[in-house]
Amino acid sequence: MLEVFKGNRTIPVIVVDEESNIVNNTFLNIDIRKGDTLAYLTSYAERMRQAGNSIKIYFDDNDETRYYEVCFDQSLLLNRLKVYPYIQMSVVVLFVLIAIFALLSFKKTEQNKVWVGLSKETAHQLGTPISSLMAWSELFKDKYDDPLIDEMEKDVNRLQMVAERFSKIGSMPEPVTADMVGVMNGVIEYVEHRSPKGVRFVRDFPEPPVYARVNSSLFGWVIENLCKNAVDAMDGDGVLTIRLREEKSIVSVEVSDTGKGISKKSWKSVFDPGYTTKQRGWGLGLSLAKRIVEEYHKGKIYVSFSESGKGTVFRVELFK
Repeated sequence: MLEVFKGNRTIPVIVVDEESNIVNNTFLNIDIRKGDTLAYLTSYAERMRQAGNSIKIYFDDNDETRYYEVCFDQSLLLNRLKVYPYIQMSVVVLFVLIAIFALLSFKKTEQNKVWVGLSKETAHQLGTPISSLMAWSELFKDKYDDPLIDEMEKDVNRLQMVAERFSKIGSMPEPVTADMVGVMNGVIEYVEHRSPKGVRFVRDFPEPPVYARVNSSLFGWVIENLCKNAVDAMDGDGVLTIRLREEKSIVSVEVSDTGKGISKKSWKSVFDPGYTTKQRGWGLGLSLAKRIVEEYHKGKIYVSFSESGKGTVFRVELFK
């Protein structure tokens, strides 16, 4: 027993007698703690015995009262082997998470490339016919005096602005300080002029001017999309309220309607590309709005309230 005991270099061992006393200070591979060494060893040996890790060695086969009991614990190597599977699983899980993150990043990059390519190509394709229409408009103005020509010119200018918006998707247009009331009024007048007569527009703007750093063309596109969606949600009859507020660190815009409302589980998915409740719709308006607000203006856009039959409130926050 002593030969085996002395040759052990890894397994904690304590030898006790039948009265649980440490035999001749015989212990090995145990880190002695500060304080009462004997009490610590006795307690440690008792824990080993309760765990079933002990071997009794009798002095005489016929005497079952005189024996030494070798108490042992698991070796350092065995304890490490118990931990290794968890470490391996953690590494595998980490690798899988990194792979999923890389795949999602690659997918998002591909989507961005499609968005940018589609926008640039749309702007390019619109450029030539718009230039031609502008030339014809000028020619008609010189030869005819008809108010319809002025209306046609407004629509041509509108087309030119749409093409300009598409051309800016994919680039990083520099925002400039702009009067938000002026930007909002221009968009609202355009949408109001082309909305059903049953829709009443309410503008809730503060008296003092509100300024924010925006790209007027792109941000106007956001408000236009929100207003058009609100008009569609009310089926041509209701109240559309546009509220502008300047708070401590943000400028907020809220577009609320009295339409059908959105279920709470869809509050986030309404901004996903392709999400639409219309029979004829691409589901790109709110997705573009989210991209413009968050990526180009570093702001936030979300559904702040919606209830079936009561309406919806979209909120846009621009940080000063």
